[in-house]
Amino acid sequence: MNDIDNILEKLGIQLNAMQSASFDTIANRRNNVVILSPTGSGKTYAYLFPLVKLIDENNDKLQAVVITPGRELALQSSTVLKDMGAGIRCLACYGGRPTMEEHRTIKQVMPQVVFGTPGRLNDHFSKGNLSTYGIKFIIIDEFDKCLEMGFLDEMQSLIGKLPEMARRILLSATDTEEISHFVEKTISGKKQKIEKLDFRQEGEQVSSRVKIYKVKSPEKDKLETLAQLLLVLGDESSIVFLNHRDSVERTADFLKDRGFSLSYFHGGMEQKKREDALYSFSNGSANIFVSTDLASRGLDIPNIDNIIHYHLPESEDGYIHRVGRTARWENKGRAYFILGPQENIPEYVDAEVEDYAGMLDVDFEELKPAQPKMATIYIGKGKKDKISKGDIVGYLCKKGGLKSDEIGKIDVKDRYAYAAVKRVKLRQVLRQVQGEKIKGIKTIVEEVR
Repeated sequence: MNDIDNILEKLGIQLNAMQSASFDTIANRRNNVVILSPTGSGKTYAYLFPLVKLIDENNDKLQAVVITPGRELALQSSTVLKDMGAGIRCLACYGGRPTMEEHRTIKQVMPQVVFGTPGRLNDHFSKGNLSTYGIKFIIIDEFDKCLEMGFLDEMQSLIGKLPEMARRILLSATDTEEISHFVEKTISGKKQKIEKLDFRQEGEQVSSRVKIYKVKSPEKDKLETLAQLLLVLGDESSIVFLNHRDSVERTADFLKDRGFSLSYFHGGMEQKKREDALYSFSNGSANIFVSTDLASRGLDIPNIDNIIHYHLPESEDGYIHRVGRTARWENKGRAYFILGPQENIPEYVDAEVEDYAGMLDVDFEELKPAQPKMATIYIGKGKKDKISKGDIVGYLCKKGGLKSDEIGKIDVKDRYAYAAVKRVKLRQVLRQVQGEKIKGIKTIVEEVR
């Protein structure tokens, strides 16, 4: 059992009302649980904190299976659990890489919690790569998104492979009739009780902490207006949503040619490129994220200031989930509709939409694209070289001359690591660590562009 108060203090967070109620219900009772809460309310922590309390870190068996709709959420949730420092071994399993490669990792890590997409988890359990013997908890995160992506049959097949006695915890932004099929069960002729926690805000389409604006483009091609808006927003973090993959790439190329620092993201990209793009944006090395609606759900990126609808959302649900990326937890945010000559605010938008005045009387010729606050460096050693996050912090401070508050997110892979550092200190760091060893080992250190 882990000390939750110490973990909260280390992470510098306080549980919100939904997370506190979820912790009490999951950690202190034995029923199956359904948690209904809006996008952006922190549902990942809502189940991870009680799970950290309930998992036996001294038991090497797989104890919890977390089903996610996409590989990004599986990876991010696994990273969140590792960052909690609870000593629980975990692993993310997903398509796009060989199953055998994951099987070798499973044998090495011996995960106590596994996060994964339904298809890949089905594969591992069917082949016996993962044992069902010790599983006590089955969690389905973003259940409505899993249904939307067509995973109903795969989830039913997966649940059928897992122990009937395991507690089921389901999290969703919306209520659907399929929920009951995944949490209702009868053991020894007795129907198991379900506790439903509903934190959806009645009548509130998007958070009241989000201000909604419209920006009019004089041309049908809105790229110039988008660039002007981004110039005014400066170094704030912004997601630009488009409806098509080729539009994402066209927009990204246009903005890069104008000198903006950005990442772009869509479902047609190779998995490694998607992970790199997401990493650069989430650690502050890119302040603009150009994406399809793939980024509207299942990504846990804190502190996004602006949502920009370059293309109008195709549905009310799409609008709600896009805007749900900002004003997460108790933060405030802004959303902008860029409207072409023949476009209007969709009728389903139930909010006061103001004309954006921030672009009036601006001399755009005088403005230059703002540079991100952080830069990412590559370090050519990782876990297999016995390098930890603490080692990298010490190396960057002692050899690179940084203070701890000038170092951001650090990710240590098997054979290399990424670290975010203040952009204004990048050249200093690269100069001072040249030829220096980390834990007595020579390594390459270079900027990730």
